[in-house]
Amino acid sequence: MNYINADVLLPEDLLKEVQRYISGVMIYVPRPEGERKGWGANSGSRTEIRNRNREIRREFAEGAAIAQLAERYFLAIDTIKKIVYAKAK
Repeated sequence: MNYINADVLLPEDLLKEVQRYISGVMIYVPRPEGERKGWGANSGSRTEIRNRNREIRREFAEGAAIAQLAERYFLAIDTIKKIVYAKAK
């Protein structure tokens, strides 16, 4: 998130209108709804977790015990259960 001074960016009439509502503080202007990225889209975390979960399901299908998977992936047993018993998407 970048800081940009509004008097440099906004036209004078729009700046005066914004100042009617708020002045002297920083505000966050979110992206339009259609442009928002989902969690993990920038960092790649979503893809990494999806791949990890796919690997956990594969190992479970090949006979690995839930406790072994929890220890190997540093996750709680309940988390492993949620991953392996979730409906396939």
